[in-house]
Amino acid sequence: MGDTKEKILLTALQLFARDGYEAVSVRNIAEELGITKGALYRHYKNKRDIFDSIVDRMIQIDAQRAKEYQMPVEQYDEMSESYANTSWENIEKYTIEQLKFWTEDSFALLFRRMLTLEQYRNAEMAELYSQCIVEGPVSYMEDLFRELTKKGVLKEENPGLLAVEYYAPLFLLISMSDKKGENEEYVEILRNHTKQFIQSYGVKSGGEK
Repeated sequence: MGDTKEKILLTALQLFARDGYEAVSVRNIAEELGITKGALYRHYKNKRDIFDSIVDRMIQIDAQRAKEYQMPVEQYDEMSESYANTSWENIEKYTIEQLKFWTEDSFALLFRRMLTLEQYRNAEMAELYSQCIVEGPVSYMEDLFRELTKKGVLKEENPGLLAVEYYAPLFLLISMSDKKGENEEYVEILRNHTKQFIQSYGVKSGGEK
């Protein structure tokens, strides 16, 4: 039973990413799987239930990955100490892995394509896209940089502007990868960007700014 439910979820995501959420029906998903609508309804109440399960899975994966790379999981207002205790090395590694994740992980890739496709015709999808791919990551980096500035790791600059400058190349490379499909060159570009960023804005040993 669990295997069928998983197949339904993954097949629905594939169809959502290809045709758009609004264009796909429960019938389409069932036909793609070669099952009846009744069989599908034994696992999910409706299309919305499938979609909510996809989003829940993405949130769970995101939290697991943050823990894996020792990055903050909680909201900044709830646990600012975890942001303050994050090392630059972890931020740099996590940044590289995020490029790989959004462009190589099959679930994340399909999820991102679904949101990209639907953001212009569905306000909820537009908000999800922003929180996952645009404003959410920038806000997250802003909170991190604010704490790193307080600790003396980064120079005293506007953390919001630093976050935009830091994240923009990652966002651009994720978008470019859809056309090219080969990421090794982009990983190297991003790695060089993170090193140049800390050279420009990091506080030198001894407190030099």
